[in-house]
Amino acid sequence: MQRLALERLLRKAGLKPTEKRVAIAGLLFDGPTKHVTADDVMETARRSRVRVSQATVYNTLNQFCAAGLLKRIVIDNSSTFFDTNTDDHHHIYNEDDHRLVDLPMMAIDTDKLPPLGDGETIRSVDIVVRVGNK
Repeated sequence: MQRLALERLLRKAGLKPTEKRVAIAGLLFDGPTKHVTADDVMETARRSRVRVSQATVYNTLNQFCAAGLLKRIVIDNSSTFFDTNTDDHHHIYNEDDHRLVDLPMMAIDTDKLPPLGDGETIRSVDIVVRVGNK
């Protein structure tokens, strides 16, 4: 995505297009959807010669989530992914190689969820199917 398009994307999401935000957005929204960790973004930034601190990466990823540009996928207390695909969908997480891939909503039947309380409605259903070789 070109710089002007990235700036428009950030403005539309209600974020000021600072140099660092635009640079990180360029790393995230440069092609097909992806699942990244903060460490992945730091490594990609380093390889791309984008100078950002770890704090800036974490803050920016959290701001992008709050603005609806990313979806946070918490695997466990020590592993969080950020998904550039913000549409409703599930995931398969491979515990052996720490890889997260999309799983379409229709792949899992959620029609038999327990009844909800008065006034409650389902906002979303996020399922992570864990797989591995053991």
